[in-house]
Amino acid sequence: MSKTTKALSLFLILLISLFNLNTKAQGLSSNQIDSIVNKALDLFPMAGLAVSVVKDGKLIHAKGYGYASIESKEAIDENTLFAIASNSKAFTAAALAILVDEKKLNWMDKVVDHIPEFTMYNSYVRENFTVEDLLCHRSGLGLGAGDLMIFPDGGDYTIDDILKSFQHQKPVSGFRTKYDYDNMLYVVAGEIIHRISGKSWAEFVESRILKPLGMERSVGSQERLQGKNNIAFPHSSEHGDLVQVAPYASSLTDAAGGINSSVKDLSNWLLVQLNAGKYGKELENELFSEDRQREMWKAHTMMSFSARGSKRYQNHYKAYGLGWVIEDYKGYTIISHTGGLPGMLSKTLLIPELDLGLAVLTNTLPGGYTYFTLAQAIIDSYLGVEAMDWNAFASEKLKGTNTKVDSIVNAVWETVELAKPKKLDIEKYTGTFEDKWFGKMEVFEKDGKLMIKALRSPKLAGSMYFYKATTFAIKWDYRDMNCDAFATFNLDEEGKAISIKMKGISPNIDFSFDFQDLDLTRVKGNRNLCIYQQWYPFLLVLFVLILLRIRRIKNRRRVIG
Repeated sequence: MSKTTKALSLFLILLISLFNLNTKAQGLSSNQIDSIVNKALDLFPMAGLAVSVVKDGKLIHAKGYGYASIESKEAIDENTLFAIASNSKAFTAAALAILVDEKKLNWMDKVVDHIPEFTMYNSYVRENFTVEDLLCHRSGLGLGAGDLMIFPDGGDYTIDDILKSFQHQKPVSGFRTKYDYDNMLYVVAGEIIHRISGKSWAEFVESRILKPLGMERSVGSQERLQGKNNIAFPHSSEHGDLVQVAPYASSLTDAAGGINSSVKDLSNWLLVQLNAGKYGKELENELFSEDRQREMWKAHTMMSFSARGSKRYQNHYKAYGLGWVIEDYKGYTIISHTGGLPGMLSKTLLIPELDLGLAVLTNTLPGGYTYFTLAQAIIDSYLGVEAMDWNAFASEKLKGTNTKVDSIVNAVWETVELAKPKKLDIEKYTGTFEDKWFGKMEVFEKDGKLMIKALRSPKLAGSMYFYKATTFAIKWDYRDMNCDAFATFNLDEEGKAISIKMKGISPNIDFSFDFQDLDLTRVKGNRNLCIYQQWYPFLLVLFVLILLRIRRIKNRRRVIG
């Protein structure tokens, strides 16, 4: 081969390589994103969604699709506010990073130095638990431990209850040895921000992050939406038809998942992340330092690892940083997080080496899990991965999952129907039972039926149906999420219930419904509280009549005297 031919060959190889690089970097056009979303809206029962993409320092796509509410038919646009749920955790990490930059805090500070009443399952863990530990899910507690205090919303729990609860939780692994996702410790992180700054978590995040970044419509809590318009309402198709459900509202959990934002506002959040904490027209302002960002994007807790990697993405590891998930795709580092609340699913994602970021917000559960599949389709186009019909993939997956889950759940209720006892000795099950961190649950009779209710979480109330032996299936009145549960009674030698263990019925139940962590034991001295409650009005009237009778007798004696 001549030198000229060799040179020409090298030039052609270089040209092809450059062409391939450019092809990889093109990404999906706005029309292509529209097409994927419209197919999803046709294929799955869902209300709507919004998506934004930032690339090379610019917002290149921000758009809403479908309805903010299937009842009002208000359309979603780029400014529609969604609950972003656990995507808020990155804001909590950033808020702490700001305090670290200001030397008001150190990642290695002991939590008890800021919150003396903080508890843990043993004294060593309590005394050595750091601020950093609060953020990276390695406490030794189980997945979603204690979440039943915040799911469903509407309970009367306080930050003091949460701080005391950890001493009653049972660890499932050694301290700092294993990843298990935890919401409650982010609530504690929010309390540290409150105690140092003197502001609530929501106030601090709004004043120190959202407003400086121009996220003017965003708020730090569902409760702070008052006066706002253009809000996406949550929807669910878990029980069949698509229905609108009530928004989750609990200021207690703001630091774990309270922010409401739009894809347009979130584009500013994505840009400040890609610019290593800098923002402004000339990047003249700093939200947090580059050192702090390196700490937030550092792999603190390993989630999974494979030396061989997957075929599609050649990804080898997945880890948790401080408020972010870190993993590798095709040699690139992916920084991301997801969020989920009743009727709301979302994802934020960054590829720093490509100067790429995106946010997908949806207002339907499960909604074809489009928050995930749309994000995958977009990043595939930038990574040069072979195109894939993610809508079809999700449809097949959902069919398989739904078939399996439905068969298990339906079998339970079929067993309940067939096992209906002719006469159930309800009295031996009734009473008040208490768990040390969750509080009391009452089992009582109403209209000949066995009922149960949590005294501190009013939405957890429902009917109990005989299943097998001493196990009952609970159908909760709360239907916004799929959380029906089994309750198994332990009886004493006289056949009276002395304790209850619970677990979810559906294998697809959200991990935050940690019924399995409850250790409910009968309250001593309780002799069927529900009977007293039924007689309470009569007893009260009788007591008043007796007092009046005594008063009349005394008055009569005065007259006689």
